[in-house]
Amino acid sequence: MTLQEAIQARHSVRAYTGRPLTDEDAQALQEKIEELNRMGQLHIQLIRNEPKAFLGPFARYGKFRNVTDYLVMAGVKADDLDERIGYYGEQLVLFAQTIGLNTCWVGLSYTKIPDTYVLNEGEVIQAYISIGYGATQGVSHKIKHIDQVSNVSASTPEWFRRGVKAALLAPTAINQQKFSFEYVRNTDGLPQVRAKKGFSLVGYTHMDLGIAKYHFEIGAGKDNFNWA
Repeated sequence: MTLQEAIQARHSVRAYTGRPLTDEDAQALQEKIEELNRMGQLHIQLIRNEPKAFLGPFARYGKFRNVTDYLVMAGVKADDLDERIGYYGEQLVLFAQTIGLNTCWVGLSYTKIPDTYVLNEGEVIQAYISIGYGATQGVSHKIKHIDQVSNVSASTPEWFRRGVKAALLAPTAINQQKFSFEYVRNTDGLPQVRAKKGFSLVGYTHMDLGIAKYHFEIGAGKDNFNWA
């Protein structure tokens, strides 16, 4: 499965079979985590065979079932931490999809279990991601139209339209899609794209923007533009 195909196939999955990750899948995830931790200056951690984090009242409210494996999304507290967690975390989510795993970003519906993760000085946990073999493949949700989140027009290139469409398939908190992409004409070098977060009482807009930006890059092709 390609990343383009993973974007189309991925849906948030909250119910799992309860089958633990195979050693092969866990090893592939761990290698990807180490790579992304280096690139994003993060401290993402894979927790295996630990069901307690998703047994509390918040998890039941979120309709999580049989979650035994998950990712702890952590890093040193900084203004751009949430966006980096979204950008690099979504790379893990789509990678997981390509190897037959299902996932769900989790902002509140989990319990931090002591001694299951490690935090170094200055580090904080901003989210969890459940991961495993889904009882289903999830379902698609209503999304906005491309002209609601961008300045797409007859004069913008096709790659920009593809990027916005891919971004609209990105997971966001309660499907809020509070982001926008602006095509910026540039006479010198590559065109530029400006990505912005919107306002939300729910929050998580920085993280959502990071997720959407990674989707945009896959859809548009990173060689076609620079971020403004």
